[in-house]
Amino acid sequence: MKAFSRQLRRYYGWYTGTFLFFVIVLAIGEQLGLSNHVIGHVFLFVTIAIYASIGVMSRTSDVSEYYVAGRRVPAVFNGMATAADWMSAASFIGLAGTLYFSGFEGLAFVTGWTGGFVLVALLLAPYLRKFGQYTIPDFLGARYQGNFARLVGLGATVLASFVYLVAQIYGVGLVTSRFVSVEFEIGLFIGLAGILVCSFLGGMRAVTWTQVAQYLILILAYLVPVVILSYKLTGIPIPQVMYGQVLSQLSEREEELLHAPSEIEARNQFRYRAQDYAAKIANLPDSLEAERRSLIERLNDMRIENASAREMAQTERALGGLPRSPEEARVMWEKARAEALERSRAPPRHAEAHPGDTPEQRVIARNNFLALVFVLMVGTAALPHILMRYYTTPGVVEARRSVFWSLFFIFLLYVTAPAYAVFAKWEVYNSVIGSSLSILPDWVASWGKVGMVKIEDINGDGILQLAELTMNTDVIMLATPEIAGLPYVVSGLVAAGGLAAALSTADGLLLTISNALSHDLYYKVINPKASTHRRLVISKSQLLVVAVVAAWVASMRPDNILFMVGLAFSIGAAAFFPALVLGIFWKRANRPGAVVGMLLGLGVTLFYVARTHPFFGGSMANSWFSINPISAGVFGVPLGFIAIVVVSLLTRPPPKEIQELVDYVRYPQLPPSDTPPNNGG
Repeated sequence: MKAFSRQLRRYYGWYTGTFLFFVIVLAIGEQLGLSNHVIGHVFLFVTIAIYASIGVMSRTSDVSEYYVAGRRVPAVFNGMATAADWMSAASFIGLAGTLYFSGFEGLAFVTGWTGGFVLVALLLAPYLRKFGQYTIPDFLGARYQGNFARLVGLGATVLASFVYLVAQIYGVGLVTSRFVSVEFEIGLFIGLAGILVCSFLGGMRAVTWTQVAQYLILILAYLVPVVILSYKLTGIPIPQVMYGQVLSQLSEREEELLHAPSEIEARNQFRYRAQDYAAKIANLPDSLEAERRSLIERLNDMRIENASAREMAQTERALGGLPRSPEEARVMWEKARAEALERSRAPPRHAEAHPGDTPEQRVIARNNFLALVFVLMVGTAALPHILMRYYTTPGVVEARRSVFWSLFFIFLLYVTAPAYAVFAKWEVYNSVIGSSLSILPDWVASWGKVGMVKIEDINGDGILQLAELTMNTDVIMLATPEIAGLPYVVSGLVAAGGLAAALSTADGLLLTISNALSHDLYYKVINPKASTHRRLVISKSQLLVVAVVAAWVASMRPDNILFMVGLAFSIGAAAFFPALVLGIFWKRANRPGAVVGMLLGLGVTLFYVARTHPFFGGSMANSWFSINPISAGVFGVPLGFIAIVVVSLLTRPPPKEIQELVDYVRYPQLPPSDTPPNNGG
């Protein structure tokens, strides 16, 4: 095993050195006149080619290698692979943007995600490794006696992983469309090809070694720009330490913008617009007909007056874009009203904890912060694609060490994210806000083409106010090098890192879903006598179908990346955490209790999301205690625990062999000759 570890260190050492040399060569090429277009293409296709090559070289038809990489991944490398699996497009692309817009409130993600790995180390990873099968539904099937609990776990695994997968493929499409200059939908399927090569050919073995390579690229891509920015702004290249100095200056700039007359005027204009939409909604259906008549009359007047073709085209588009029915108008105008109302509010101060105009609003902000921390911590400890990684280590001790290394490698990114947000906001507030609309930097137009940046001169003064600039949270990280005026090769490096983050997590999620369907459904339930070859064929075919369906859903752009990922955590937390923890630490937990607990926790979580999220036709008016839908799991997890305990106490205890399985799993120091009873069903 030591010789294998030394060999891996040598291989990945050469790989890292070669990649750095590749970046330096491109940087020199940029200075010699290499175009941005070429740099973007080279970064994208070279990195995908690297991952594809590793996937091809790691192809296997061995079941153990395909499902758990032969259980021989050293702790350090499994830590890197887990970090890459973990640091998805949400962490790499979405986290800095959330911290940019939310300030202190965004630290809930950093706190929850890092704290969750403590729960993994203490409550789950070593015990699941001691159990020693392939998937989380495997454990549920054995611990809770058969296929009923396995199938509930299978459904929750597919649901949580699919929501998470959609977010990753959305991130792939975002990066690809911007840096290869193709339509977003086309970018989705270009990135999808890179995802499939790795997971399709070699399963967990190929995904593991690809994820190690992807981690090295994504952490370099994350650290290099912010180190350069730190040196540019403070003279010291240690962003994690120096961003506090810039934050104090940013706070002063925020106060200036908060009270600037032009900013107040722009916010008031958006407030008036929100009031106009509210009046239109109140006067439906008459207001819709009046709007239609007004546009028709204006268009007729333009034709009589020989107005310009551009003005007439704008009016025709406005007429064609009118809602077709009062019901459609209500939905469309309510959305526009909410957007205008949001832009009419002053942005929260970056360093202010739990902001709000009233004590009640501050209490709501605090409760949402705590709820989100809870859901992310518990969800981290329950997501199947992360827990599966600890099946790949040689033993229980290596599993514990692997969690430590995972947390260390993840910490490198999370401790840097707040610096990214502060530096990017400082550059925007000082270099962009207050500029003439005629001389805005190129990145505004570039990202505007893919719908991530929008500008509206609502007060008509030709100067950009903060309220007139709308940026998607997912653009902050990817555009920061351009915002700061860094060489384009740094932007290409960041794009390569974002792609690595999205691809690595997507590979792990696809494998989790396809393995659950082929192993837990087909092999364990439908056809227990299936040959190894048939099992792998089923797994690969399911992987392909799931990938295409997820890409189709991502093309609909259901929400920003971070929300979709947060929803996956709520689902995973509510469905799995109570059943896994009680299954390991409480012998009395039985099958009826686990099934009821998982179904009740998951059902309440999904019900709350459907009631409160606009994508499903819900509204925050239906919320409980004003908790945001991303934290829906805060209701499902306690209900899951209560249901398992109550139902288990009201029904018969599990048989002796199941209680012996709990003892076996609970005590990792038992010798290898002790094997768990076979209750897989």
